[in-house]
Amino acid sequence: MIRLLRIPLYLAAITMLAPFYWMVTAAFKPVPELTKNPPSFVPGDPTLDAFYQPDYDPAVRKDELVPGLFQRWDDVPGGFLRFIGNSLFIAAAVTLLALLIAALAAYALTKMDLPGRRVIFVVVVASMMIPWQVTLVPNYLIVRNLEWLNTYQGYIVPALAKAFVVFFLVQYMRSIPDDLIHAARVDGAGEWRIWWRVVMPLMRPALAAMAIFVVLAEWNNFLWPLIIVQDDTMANVPVALSRLNASNAFNPQSMGVIMAASLLTSLPTVIFFLAFQKHFTRGIALSGIKG
Repeated sequence: MIRLLRIPLYLAAITMLAPFYWMVTAAFKPVPELTKNPPSFVPGDPTLDAFYQPDYDPAVRKDELVPGLFQRWDDVPGGFLRFIGNSLFIAAAVTLLALLIAALAAYALTKMDLPGRRVIFVVVVASMMIPWQVTLVPNYLIVRNLEWLNTYQGYIVPALAKAFVVFFLVQYMRSIPDDLIHAARVDGAGEWRIWWRVVMPLMRPALAAMAIFVVLAEWNNFLWPLIIVQDDTMANVPVALSRLNASNAFNPQSMGVIMAASLLTSLPTVIFFLAFQKHFTRGIALSGIKG
Protein backbone atom coordinates (compact mmCIF):
# COMPACT_ATOMS: atom_id res chain seq x y z
CA MET A 1 0.00 0.00 0.00
CA ILE A 2 2.83 2.39 0.89
CA ARG A 3 4.49 1.71 -2.47
CA LEU A 4 1.27 2.52 -4.29
CA LEU A 5 1.08 5.84 -2.47
CA ARG A 6 4.53 6.68 -3.84
CA ILE A 7 3.39 6.39 -7.45
CA PRO A 8 2.19 10.05 -7.67
CA LEU A 9 5.60 11.15 -6.36
CA TYR A 10 7.38 9.13 -9.03
CA LEU A 11 5.11 10.55 -11.71
CA ALA A 12 5.74 14.09 -10.47
CA ALA A 13 9.50 13.46 -10.49
CA ILE A 14 9.37 12.14 -14.05
CA THR A 15 7.31 15.14 -15.15
CA MET A 16 9.87 17.55 -13.69
CA LEU A 17 12.96 15.69 -14.90
CA ALA A 18 11.76 14.97 -18.44
CA PRO A 19 12.30 18.56 -19.77
CA PHE A 20 15.74 18.67 -18.15
CA TYR A 21 16.66 15.31 -19.73
CA TRP A 22 15.46 16.52 -23.13
CA MET A 23 17.53 19.69 -22.78
CA VAL A 24 20.69 17.71 -21.93
CA THR A 25 20.31 15.25 -24.79
CA ALA A 26 19.36 17.92 -27.34
CA ALA A 27 22.51 19.90 -26.52
CA PHE A 28 24.62 16.99 -27.82
CA LYS A 29 22.58 16.01 -30.87
CA PRO A 30 23.66 16.88 -34.42
CA VAL A 31 21.36 19.14 -36.43
CA PRO A 32 19.79 16.35 -38.57
CA GLU A 33 18.89 14.41 -35.44
CA LEU A 34 17.34 17.49 -33.84
CA THR A 35 14.91 17.90 -36.71
CA LYS A 36 14.12 14.20 -37.08
CA ASN A 37 10.51 13.08 -36.71
CA PRO A 38 9.74 11.16 -34.56
CA PRO A 39 12.39 12.51 -32.19
CA SER A 40 15.04 10.33 -30.58
CA PHE A 41 15.39 10.21 -26.83
CA VAL A 42 19.07 9.16 -26.86
CA PRO A 43 21.67 10.89 -29.08
CA GLY A 44 22.66 8.44 -31.79
CA ASP A 45 25.80 10.39 -32.71
CA PRO A 46 26.74 12.74 -29.83
CA THR A 47 28.55 15.90 -30.85
CA LEU A 48 29.75 19.20 -29.38
CA ASP A 49 28.77 21.20 -32.46
CA ALA A 50 26.13 23.09 -30.48
CA PHE A 51 28.91 24.50 -28.31
CA TYR A 52 31.53 24.95 -31.04
CA GLN A 53 31.12 24.17 -34.72
CA PRO A 54 34.62 23.66 -36.21
CA ASP A 55 33.35 23.65 -39.81
CA TYR A 56 31.51 26.96 -39.51
CA ASP A 57 32.92 29.80 -41.58
CA PRO A 58 31.27 33.24 -41.27
CA ALA A 59 32.28 34.02 -44.86
CA VAL A 60 30.52 30.95 -46.24
CA ARG A 61 26.86 30.68 -45.32
CA LYS A 62 25.39 27.18 -45.25
CA ASP A 63 21.94 26.36 -43.96
CA GLU A 64 23.09 23.11 -42.37
CA LEU A 65 25.93 24.81 -40.49
CA VAL A 66 25.17 27.28 -37.71
CA PRO A 67 27.68 28.88 -35.35
CA GLY A 68 28.13 27.18 -32.00
CA LEU A 69 27.31 28.83 -28.71
CA PHE A 70 30.88 30.05 -28.16
CA GLN A 71 31.10 31.38 -31.72
CA ARG A 72 28.34 33.94 -31.27
CA TRP A 73 28.33 37.51 -29.91
CA ASP A 74 31.51 38.53 -31.72
CA ASP A 75 31.00 42.08 -30.47
CA VAL A 76 31.05 40.96 -26.81
CA PRO A 77 34.47 40.19 -25.27
CA GLY A 78 34.37 36.59 -24.12
CA GLY A 79 31.04 35.87 -25.79
CA PHE A 80 28.73 33.67 -23.73
CA LEU A 81 31.36 33.32 -21.00
CA ARG A 82 30.98 37.06 -20.42
CA PHE A 83 27.30 36.59 -19.56
CA ILE A 84 28.13 33.74 -17.18
CA GLY A 85 30.76 35.92 -15.52
CA ASN A 86 28.26 38.77 -15.14
CA SER A 87 25.71 36.46 -13.53
CA LEU A 88 28.27 34.89 -11.19
CA PHE A 89 29.59 38.27 -10.04
CA ILE A 90 26.13 39.79 -9.54
CA ALA A 91 24.74 36.74 -7.73
CA ALA A 92 27.79 36.53 -5.44
CA ALA A 93 27.81 40.26 -4.66
CA VAL A 94 24.06 40.47 -3.99
CA THR A 95 24.09 37.33 -1.84
CA LEU A 96 27.04 38.41 0.29
CA LEU A 97 25.88 41.99 0.82
CA ALA A 98 22.19 41.14 1.26
CA LEU A 99 22.94 38.49 3.90
CA LEU A 100 25.26 40.83 5.81
CA ILE A 101 22.68 43.64 5.78
CA ALA A 102 19.85 41.28 6.76
CA ALA A 103 21.95 39.76 9.57
CA LEU A 104 22.68 43.23 10.94
CA ALA A 105 19.00 44.17 10.77
CA ALA A 106 17.95 40.92 12.45
CA TYR A 107 20.49 41.46 15.23
CA ALA A 108 19.25 44.98 15.86
CA LEU A 109 15.62 43.83 15.89
CA THR A 110 16.16 40.93 18.30
CA LYS A 111 19.20 41.57 20.51
CA MET A 112 19.36 45.34 20.88
CA ASP A 113 17.09 47.68 22.83
CA LEU A 114 16.07 49.53 19.71
CA PRO A 115 13.18 52.02 20.08
CA GLY A 116 10.22 51.03 17.93
CA ARG A 117 11.77 47.75 16.84
CA ARG A 118 8.38 45.99 16.83
CA VAL A 119 6.95 48.64 14.52
CA ILE A 120 9.99 48.35 12.26
CA PHE A 121 9.62 44.57 12.14
CA VAL A 122 5.92 44.87 11.27
CA VAL A 123 6.80 47.28 8.44
CA VAL A 124 9.42 44.83 7.14
CA VAL A 125 6.91 41.96 7.19
CA ALA A 126 4.20 44.13 5.62
CA SER A 127 6.55 45.03 2.76
CA MET A 128 6.54 41.35 1.79
CA MET A 129 2.86 41.73 0.86
CA ILE A 130 3.64 44.30 -1.83
CA PRO A 131 4.24 42.78 -5.29
CA TRP A 132 7.80 43.50 -6.34
CA GLN A 133 6.59 44.54 -9.79
CA VAL A 134 5.09 47.64 -8.16
CA THR A 135 8.59 48.91 -7.39
CA LEU A 136 9.92 48.49 -10.93
CA VAL A 137 9.09 51.99 -12.15
CA PRO A 138 10.27 53.85 -8.99
CA ASN A 139 13.48 51.79 -8.92
CA TYR A 140 14.09 52.44 -12.60
CA LEU A 141 13.64 56.20 -12.16
CA ILE A 142 16.03 56.23 -9.20
CA VAL A 143 18.64 54.19 -11.04
CA ARG A 144 18.30 56.35 -14.14
CA ASN A 145 18.68 59.58 -12.16
CA LEU A 146 21.79 58.15 -10.49
CA GLU A 147 23.14 57.25 -13.95
CA TRP A 148 23.39 53.59 -12.96
CA LEU A 149 21.74 52.17 -16.05
CA ASN A 150 23.90 49.48 -17.65
CA THR A 151 26.16 49.27 -14.58
CA TYR A 152 26.85 46.66 -11.93
CA GLN A 153 25.63 48.95 -9.15
CA GLY A 154 22.33 49.24 -11.01
CA TYR A 155 22.07 45.46 -10.78
CA ILE A 156 23.22 45.09 -7.18
CA VAL A 157 22.05 48.01 -5.02
CA PRO A 158 18.26 47.71 -5.65
CA ALA A 159 18.47 43.97 -4.87
CA LEU A 160 20.05 44.32 -1.41
CA ALA A 161 16.81 44.88 0.53
CA LYS A 162 15.46 41.37 1.21
CA ALA A 163 12.47 41.52 3.57
CA PHE A 164 11.99 37.75 3.64
CA VAL A 165 15.65 37.19 4.55
CA VAL A 166 15.32 39.65 7.43
CA PHE A 167 12.13 37.93 8.60
CA PHE A 168 13.75 34.49 8.40
CA LEU A 169 16.90 35.55 10.25
CA VAL A 170 14.89 37.28 12.96
CA GLN A 171 13.04 34.04 13.68
CA TYR A 172 16.30 32.11 13.75
CA MET A 173 18.13 34.69 15.88
CA ARG A 174 15.42 34.54 18.53
CA SER A 175 16.56 30.97 19.23
CA ILE A 176 20.02 32.24 20.23
CA PRO A 177 20.11 32.65 24.05
CA ASP A 178 20.24 36.24 25.22
CA ASP A 179 22.63 35.12 27.97
CA LEU A 180 25.38 34.77 25.37
CA ILE A 181 24.89 38.37 24.31
CA HIS A 182 24.78 39.64 27.90
CA ALA A 183 27.92 37.68 28.80
CA ALA A 184 29.79 39.17 25.85
CA ARG A 185 28.70 42.67 26.88
CA VAL A 186 29.85 42.06 30.44
CA ASP A 187 33.24 41.02 29.05
CA GLY A 188 33.46 44.40 27.35
CA ALA A 189 32.69 43.40 23.77
CA GLY A 190 31.03 46.01 21.61
CA GLU A 191 27.94 45.39 19.51
CA TRP A 192 29.91 44.99 16.28
CA ARG A 193 32.21 42.42 17.85
CA ILE A 194 29.29 40.53 19.40
CA TRP A 195 27.51 40.42 16.06
CA TRP A 196 30.59 39.22 14.19
CA ARG A 197 32.26 36.89 16.73
CA VAL A 198 29.29 35.51 18.67
CA VAL A 199 26.13 35.75 16.57
CA MET A 200 27.36 35.19 13.01
CA PRO A 201 29.00 31.78 13.68
CA LEU A 202 25.71 30.57 15.18
CA MET A 203 23.82 31.86 12.15
CA ARG A 204 25.62 29.72 9.58
CA PRO A 205 22.79 27.21 8.94
CA ALA A 206 20.24 29.98 8.45
CA LEU A 207 22.62 32.02 6.30
CA ALA A 208 23.35 28.98 4.13
CA ALA A 209 19.63 28.33 3.67
CA MET A 210 18.98 31.93 2.68
CA ALA A 211 22.03 31.96 0.42
CA ILE A 212 20.39 29.29 -1.72
CA PHE A 213 17.21 31.34 -2.12
CA VAL A 214 19.08 34.55 -2.91
CA VAL A 215 21.55 32.97 -5.33
CA LEU A 216 18.79 31.20 -7.26
CA ALA A 217 16.67 34.35 -7.40
CA GLU A 218 19.53 36.53 -8.64
CA TRP A 219 20.86 33.95 -11.08
CA ASN A 220 17.40 33.62 -12.65
CA ASN A 221 16.60 37.34 -12.46
CA PHE A 222 15.33 38.43 -15.85
CA LEU A 223 12.92 41.37 -15.79
CA TRP A 224 15.06 43.90 -13.89
CA PRO A 225 18.24 43.24 -15.94
CA LEU A 226 16.17 43.39 -19.12
CA ILE A 227 15.01 46.88 -18.14
CA ILE A 228 18.35 48.41 -17.16
CA VAL A 229 20.69 46.64 -19.61
CA GLN A 230 21.34 48.58 -22.81
CA ASP A 231 24.59 46.94 -23.85
CA ASP A 232 25.13 43.22 -24.44
CA THR A 233 28.40 43.32 -22.50
CA MET A 234 26.40 43.92 -19.28
CA ALA A 235 23.72 41.29 -19.93
CA ASN A 236 23.33 38.39 -17.53
CA VAL A 237 22.62 34.80 -18.58
CA PRO A 238 18.77 34.94 -18.62
CA VAL A 239 18.78 38.09 -20.77
CA ALA A 240 21.36 36.60 -23.15
CA LEU A 241 19.38 33.36 -23.36
CA SER A 242 16.18 35.27 -24.09
CA ARG A 243 17.81 37.24 -26.89
CA LEU A 244 19.35 34.07 -28.33
CA ASN A 245 15.97 32.37 -28.32
CA ALA A 246 14.22 35.39 -29.84
CA SER A 247 16.72 35.66 -32.70
CA ASN A 248 16.53 31.94 -33.49
CA ALA A 249 12.90 31.19 -32.65
CA PHE A 250 12.06 30.15 -36.23
CA ASN A 251 15.35 28.43 -37.01
CA PRO A 252 15.25 24.73 -36.10
CA GLN A 253 18.95 24.46 -36.98
CA SER A 254 19.80 26.52 -33.89
CA MET A 255 17.74 24.44 -31.48
CA GLY A 256 20.84 22.62 -30.26
CA VAL A 257 22.60 25.93 -29.56
CA ILE A 258 19.64 27.10 -27.48
CA MET A 259 19.64 23.82 -25.56
CA ALA A 260 23.41 24.12 -24.99
CA ALA A 261 22.95 27.63 -23.59
CA SER A 262 20.10 26.42 -21.38
CA LEU A 263 22.26 23.57 -20.08
CA LEU A 264 25.15 25.86 -19.15
CA THR A 265 22.68 28.27 -17.54
CA SER A 266 21.14 25.61 -15.31
CA LEU A 267 24.31 23.77 -14.24
CA PRO A 268 25.61 26.35 -11.70
CA THR A 269 22.30 26.41 -9.82
CA VAL A 270 22.13 22.61 -9.68
CA ILE A 271 25.72 22.36 -8.43
CA PHE A 272 25.17 25.10 -5.85
CA PHE A 273 22.05 23.47 -4.47
CA LEU A 274 23.67 20.02 -4.26
CA ALA A 275 26.64 21.53 -2.43
CA PHE A 276 24.50 23.36 0.13
CA GLN A 277 21.41 21.16 0.43
CA LYS A 278 22.47 19.84 3.85
CA HIS A 279 22.76 23.39 5.19
CA PHE A 280 19.48 24.27 3.52
CA THR A 281 17.62 21.42 5.26
CA ARG A 282 19.21 22.19 8.60
CA GLY A 283 18.48 25.89 8.30
CA ILE A 284 14.81 25.25 7.55
CA ALA A 285 14.52 22.71 10.40
CA LEU A 286 16.17 24.96 12.98
CA SER A 287 14.68 28.24 11.85
CA GLY A 288 11.75 27.94 14.24
CA ILE A 289 9.28 29.99 12.20
CA LYS A 290 7.27 31.03 15.20
CA GLY A 291 6.28 34.19 16.94
